[in-house]
Amino acid sequence: MFKLLLIEDDKTLFEEVKERLMSWSYEVYGISNFNKVMEDFTKIKPDLVIIDIQLPKYDGFHWCRMIRAHSNVPIIFLSSRDHPTEMVMSMQLGADDFIQKPFHFDVLIAKIQAILRRVHDYNNEPIAIKSWCGATVDFERNSVSNDLRTVELTKNELFILKQLIEKKNTIISREELIQALWDDERFVSDNTLTVNVNRLRKKLDELGLGKYIETKVGQGYIAKEENFL
Repeated sequence: MFKLLLIEDDKTLFEEVKERLMSWSYEVYGISNFNKVMEDFTKIKPDLVIIDIQLPKYDGFHWCRMIRAHSNVPIIFLSSRDHPTEMVMSMQLGADDFIQKPFHFDVLIAKIQAILRRVHDYNNEPIAIKSWCGATVDFERNSVSNDLRTVELTKNELFILKQLIEKKNTIISREELIQALWDDERFVSDNTLTVNVNRLRKKLDELGLGKYIETKVGQGYIAKEENFL
């Protein structure tokens, strides 16, 4: 049974979402003290975190940063804010998805199921290490390293890189990547993929590899390796 941590200060909404998630056989936990969110996170060790942006004391972005400093656990943001920068910031901080309030519960469930299925299936794959552009991609440690340094990737970033380098020198459409990532593209903002790819490319820039992930306007993305054949 998967454990979900719901970081939401609206008690009515918390109880409603908790009840419905429990009907899907999830264990759902809340926060006992919003000044000490990380204490509950460390104690519960959730399989997925659902977090509101507007919270007492510190906002959801703060706690996302804190969680990402210690864990790659999947994170879904819930927010009543409708400005695109909120979604962009959540993705840049390492969130896996963003849902705007009010939301359809079926959409939340679909996203939770897709993320947990992807992470669960991914973690059950045999340990794999790939070589790409002179770098080592370690799928067990969620990292890419070369002689310069090592960078850590989120599950989404690593999954995108995996799709691209498995079909290196071949254009993969945005639709194909979205479907592979989230199973059902109807529930995904096109901007979400853009943010994830840009964040991946920025991290690869630290290794001098960002230039090998190219955007093909109107077509998709391609991982090139022509200099390392």
